[in-house]
Amino acid sequence: MPAGDQAAPDPAAGPTNLVAAVLTSAEFDLFARLGRERRVVAGEVLFRRGDPGTTMYVVASGEVELDFGDDLLAKRLGPCEFFGELGLLIGDHARSADATVTMDGALLELSNSEFERLVDRDPGLVSYFLRRAIMRVVANEQGLIRRLRRRNHDLQAALDHLHATTTQLNQTEEMVRTDDLTGLYNRRGLNLHLQESRAIGMPEALGLILVDCDRFKQVNDDHGHLVGDRVLQSVASILRAVSGPDDIACRLGGDEFCLLVTAASRDEVMRFAEYIVRTARQLMELSEDHHSAPTICPLSVGAALVDPQLDWNDWYALADGALYRAKRLGGGRVEWQEPAAATA
Repeated sequence: MPAGDQAAPDPAAGPTNLVAAVLTSAEFDLFARLGRERRVVAGEVLFRRGDPGTTMYVVASGEVELDFGDDLLAKRLGPCEFFGELGLLIGDHARSADATVTMDGALLELSNSEFERLVDRDPGLVSYFLRRAIMRVVANEQGLIRRLRRRNHDLQAALDHLHATTTQLNQTEEMVRTDDLTGLYNRRGLNLHLQESRAIGMPEALGLILVDCDRFKQVNDDHGHLVGDRVLQSVASILRAVSGPDDIACRLGGDEFCLLVTAASRDEVMRFAEYIVRTARQLMELSEDHHSAPTICPLSVGAALVDPQLDWNDWYALADGALYRAKRLGGGRVEWQEPAAATA
């Protein structure tokens, strides 16, 4: 019996045959007898991904690479391997890969007319080939689904890692900007905030309030540093209570604090400053009534309107003049500094 007229192989021979991309010798002989031979050279492009196709190919000799893109593994096909069968079976099928010749050789081309002649010549053999071709498509689709699931899993893992890293970076940045004891901005945090504000546009009117703890060294000496820390935390609580969403409270260092507020007049700034001093005085009275360790101490405050066009050193020098005067007059009070007096 001629090779092309052999009976179809027994499917029970094993699952490997059902999904193989390689023609049996009988199939290859039949395809070679009825297909059109085409000589190809390395570098020749047979089709591009997305091109419509109605032709199937069998590698008679040489090598062809299929590139599916999207980070999927490319396939290299050698003698007796076939590809492009969906273009033949479905008609005008959009190619799913770029097909490029990587080694000089020959291909067998089969269009719909050649394939019909194959069916007429040996329907049993062609039927077995079609079963294997369909199984291969199904297996490839299942493999693609598995790869996509793995990729989605990897992508989700990468996103989770990115989220965790971003959270850690945000926490690290927050730690860099924040005073550990009080939770307020530290001096570095204030400077970074001012840089960011200047980049996007500073408010048109600002007030600066400098706060200094009176007799704080005595608190540490008489009651210890833990009590001193609680006093500083109480000052921070007062500043948080009085500040709005656009205001910045900061511990500049030691027992010195500041509050930068959006304000256009002396009265607005002084309301902040007087609240701070008054609240500290009230907390001191409560502490004295209970004969307990102090939770606060008197506060001296210097306040001023500042020019957003000037830098921090100019602002600080202006408000510090008022703070120095408040300390000199006995502390526990607010003093105001006019810009003109600061330049006199």
